[in-house]
Amino acid sequence: MRILIVEDDLEAAEAMARGLTEAGHDCVRAPDGEAGLTAARGAEFDVMIVDRMMPKMNGVQLVESLRREGDRTPVLFLSALGEVGDRVDGLQAGADDYLVKPYAFAELIARIEALARRRETGSVQTLLKVGELEMDLIARTVHRQGKEIDLQPREFQLLEFMMRHAGQSVTRTMLLEKVWHYHFDPQTNVIDVHVSRLRSKIDKGFDRPMLQTVRGAGYRLDA
Repeated sequence: MRILIVEDDLEAAEAMARGLTEAGHDCVRAPDGEAGLTAARGAEFDVMIVDRMMPKMNGVQLVESLRREGDRTPVLFLSALGEVGDRVDGLQAGADDYLVKPYAFAELIARIEALARRRETGSVQTLLKVGELEMDLIARTVHRQGKEIDLQPREFQLLEFMMRHAGQSVTRTMLLEKVWHYHFDPQTNVIDVHVSRLRSKIDKGFDRPMLQTVRGAGYRLDA
């Protein structure tokens, strides 16, 4: 999952992101409400974890702004404010769940995964199919000709983006912004390395390659 963490306690945010990354998720951090709003507007996320008390814009204001704009990304509030009235205020602002600090990390994982499942179950598309390649977004599995392909989290995200844009040339800039969430070129070969690894997994041993390099443009996944 792609998760946006909006938390002004940098140490707590770093620990949370590290744990979620180890659990196989892709995390983006924002240090205050305004930065969180900018991040949420600039990319798609499966779940947002939002601290309630923050500088510049608090969590309630952030969620209210996003809901007014039509953003329905599931939001989990984290807060030291645990009274019933506080929880009700947070949920009425548009949050989907509320977890009181301090919390058990296992419970945090369970809650965000439940929010993601709820969103995916309610959506129209949970299975992507390009030719003989299939991706199950709920089970997080990939198969080609019935053979399961084991992908790392970043490889899964890369392939998901390519499948959603099948038949189109996808540029390095698009991949940096939508898969790596970079809005600048880090001047590394990170994309080439991951595309090479992904190609070896989805094409090796099959009759026809699906992941193509488009000279001067980027890459394309063809059925």
